[in-house]
Amino acid sequence: MTSDDDLVERLRAGDGEAFAELVRRYHRLMLRVARGYVRTDAVAEEVVQESLLAVVRGIERFEGRSSFKTWLLRIVANRAMTQGVKEARSVPFASLETDDEDAPSVAPERFHPAGEPGAGAWSSPPEPWTEDAVLADETRSVIERAIEGLPPMQRAVVSMRDVEGWTSEEVQEALGISAANQRVLLHRGRQRVRAALEDYLSPSQ
Repeated sequence: MTSDDDLVERLRAGDGEAFAELVRRYHRLMLRVARGYVRTDAVAEEVVQESLLAVVRGIERFEGRSSFKTWLLRIVANRAMTQGVKEARSVPFASLETDDEDAPSVAPERFHPAGEPGAGAWSSPPEPWTEDAVLADETRSVIERAIEGLPPMQRAVVSMRDVEGWTSEEVQEALGISAANQRVLLHRGRQRVRAALEDYLSPSQ
């Protein structure tokens, strides 16, 4: 696989195979980012297709101030946000899936309440997981389903950080969010994924 710098030069030269490589390399990640802003996979796919065309048509404007990957995903995020605004105008606000930043990451009943011995400590701590269980194909499927079931922005952040290996700074720049917001979204997303894993791996299940 060539570097992104080589890919950019080939795209500028009109290399048709370079476009195919662009799709192979970034389509899945572009789809995840788009899905963080729109309500369906079909709309996210439309956003990705439009973004790919925009990248090819605007490749001469890429100046290298950021990485090509960040520039690419910024295009996706901008188009997806625009589409998301259009969707929001066509449905009741209360029906939109949102990230509740005030909701507890872990159910409060899992801790000893104030006034009791051990207040604030686990009353029902997470069960230890074996390495074989965590690495099992079925377990990975549970993780993938849990991520897919996250609220849109949590899904985008968790996918980029924990699946694709992006740094927090790259995610902030690509999605146009603050450092604090990125931390909250990542923390809450990880907690929900862990809860799904805990339910699946619990010996009592």
